[in-house]
This record gives sequence, C-alpha cells and structure tokens, in this order.
Amino acid sequence: MAHTISRRQLIAASGAGAGLLAAGAVGALAVEARSETAGTASPGPHDAVPFYGEHQAGIVTPAQDRLHFVAFDVITDDRAKLVEMLRDWTLAAARMTAGLDAGALGAVGGPAQAPPQDTGEALGLPPSQLTLTFGVGGSLFRDAKGRDRFGIAARRPAALEDLPHFPGDALRPEISGGDLCVQACAQDPQVAVHAVRNLARIGMGVVSVRYSQLGFGRTSSTSTAQATPRNLMGFKDGTANLKAEETDQVRDHLWAAAADGSDWMAGGTYLVTRKIRMTIETWDRTSLAEQEAIFGRDKGEGAPLSGGKEFDEPDFAKVGDDGEPLIADVAHVRLAHPTSNGGARLLRRGYNFVDGSDGLGRLDAGLFFMSYQRDPHKQFVPVQRNLARHDILNEYIRHVSSGLFAIPPGVRDAADYWGAGLFG
Repeated sequence: MAHTISRRQLIAASGAGAGLLAAGAVGALAVEARSETAGTASPGPHDAVPFYGEHQAGIVTPAQDRLHFVAFDVITDDRAKLVEMLRDWTLAAARMTAGLDAGALGAVGGPAQAPPQDTGEALGLPPSQLTLTFGVGGSLFRDAKGRDRFGIAARRPAALEDLPHFPGDALRPEISGGDLCVQACAQDPQVAVHAVRNLARIGMGVVSVRYSQLGFGRTSSTSTAQATPRNLMGFKDGTANLKAEETDQVRDHLWAAAADGSDWMAGGTYLVTRKIRMTIETWDRTSLAEQEAIFGRDKGEGAPLSGGKEFDEPDFAKVGDDGEPLIADVAHVRLAHPTSNGGARLLRRGYNFVDGSDGLGRLDAGLFFMSYQRDPHKQFVPVQRNLARHDILNEYIRHVSSGLFAIPPGVRDAADYWGAGLFG
C-alpha cells in the first residue's frame, strides 16, 4: 500500500530536535517494490506512486495529466561529482514522489541563514501521483569533440545510436538532445514543476538545463482502465497504444534485456521525444470529412473509417462504392499501424502543449510526443520514416525538436541510485 505523507508532517518531524531522516527511512516511509505489471491499478489522484522497483515508474504507470520534461547538459568533467549528484538526485526523487520535501530539513526547517533544502512551492500539496523517470543521452558517452569524458564510451548501447534525419524535420538544436533527462509526471502541475526545479537546484555546478517542456492533457493511455484522450486537433490519440496489461507485448516491445547487448540496460527501455508543432489555424479551416480522411478515423467515436468501434481493428482492404479504400493509403492510422511497420509497437506517453503564440498571433501549440520502446531503431525509426515520407498529416505539423535517451532499470532500494549500473 502506498503511503500518503504530507509535507506538513515532515516539517513537524524535522523541526526542533527531530534531526535528519536517513536514506533508509525514505524506503520505510514510501517505497514498495513494484512488479513488472505495475501500473495496472491506478492510484487515487492524491496518492504516491512507489519509487523503487524492477523498472522505473512513469513508463507503464497510468499516464498522469501533467508533464514537466527537462533535458540537462553535464557541465563538469569530474566523474565523482556527477555520480555524487546522481545519488543526491535519487534520494531527492524518492522523497518527492512520496510527498516529502527534497531534503530532510525541508523548505522551512533548516537554519535561517542557509538556503532551504526545498524550494517550498509544494508545501501542503499531496504526492499527486508524481513519478520521476531518469535517462541518459548519447552525448554523455562521448561529447561533440569525441572525448570520453567519464570513461563510459564503450558502454554506449547500439540502440542509443543517433536517430537518422527524417524528411520534413525542422529541428532546433537548442531544444534537442541532452546528456541527461528527467520526465516528471503528476496530476498537479505545481508538483511536477517543483520536482524538476529541485533537481536543477541540487545539480547546480554539475548540470545546466538545456531545455524543458510543460505538457497537459495526456495524449495517450498506458492502461486499459484509461479512456483514450484527444490531441489538440480534436482526435482521439493513441487508441492502439501498447498497454501495461498486455504483459507479453510489454515484455517483447518495451523492456530491454541483457541479450540485447548492454547488461546495464536490462530491465530498462529507450525514450524518443519529438516536439511536434501543429498549424492549428490551418487545421481549424479544414473540413470534417478531410480531417477524418487524414487520420483514417472518425472524429467522434475514434472508430476506423472501415467501420466498427474505436478499438476494432481497421480493415485496410475494405473499399467504398467508388472502389477506393475506405482508409486511404496516406491515412495516418494505416501508415502508423504495426502491419505497415514490420509489427513494430510503441508505448506512447505524449502530452499537449501550448507555449503562447508567435509574432503573427498564431498558437505555438501541438504535441510533445514521447514513446518508449525496446529498440528505437527497430520500432520508432521505421514508423516515423513511413509517416515522414507518406503521411498527409505532415501538411499540418512540423517536428521542431528530437531526443533519444536510454532509460535504465529501476532503482532497487535506498542504497541504489539512478545510473548505478552504468557508473558502478
């Protein structure tokens, strides 16, 4: 059973005479091992999601409503400092996902003349199903000059090789890539922002924020208990997504194994991020019939245009009275379907974003796409290549950022830390 611990309780405990909470106490307070099928039962909106387990939380965990994603550049060449920071990050993450402050002395419990051990904006808020998911980018293994800064270049997995350029990409380097990443998901945006802010504070002098992205209104379901949400184009998104309850599919398509060639990644996975800007105003002037033809699904039910209900398999061979396929050859659902991509499946976990408007008064809005997979070059790449070459939806979207990260297995207990298998 997950424990809900208020920050008010922590402040009382860490005040006069209470002293520091040891790392082991965090395990006793908030952490239970999660099984491989964790995520099949959704906690309440204020509950804590267990931090420790075989796999990191925030992957098959039922997708929360809010996102704060951040990519970091490592600004030190000192391996010991980096490892120390990762240990500090892990302890802080375990505390914050349990509803505690980032540090034992908290936002107001420490010496008045010293900076607080927590930024304080989440005081009084519950855990809100916060999950923190950590990853490493290819640039951590060898920098742009080819240097092996941390003695780990030989341990870079083949699956982490750079993604190819896709037709139509308009990538901005300053919001792409990154040495490290953290995905914070929660039901309360302030809880997610608080978590990222504190990790950046703890990492000062070791890492700097390369870019970050806020997201809302999850655009995928990662559990069969969740209804399919809608993207900003108004269509249900992720109907055919890999679900946590599909244990055989999850094993085969999501989790890396030692047999894949990198022992330290066994039980981990790989994350692809793509920031996709939508030309909302042009889309809104497009007829309903054309919108549905582009997606290959009806806008209301989300059913394939070949007939049936939302979760019925599309019949790509079915034709209309004119002899043409009811689902066009360039329809999104056809091009993204596993049968068009050698059986490749992804676990999508994207979010809508609105970053204000541009100088012409158009919404800077779209989808922050995130997908988890066992090998992005065998799963994401063929799907995206197919879409980039043929998808008529490309007339209304533009890919402006891209990232690829290795997501290590879960943290076993309070003595373990993020990335221990890589640096240990």
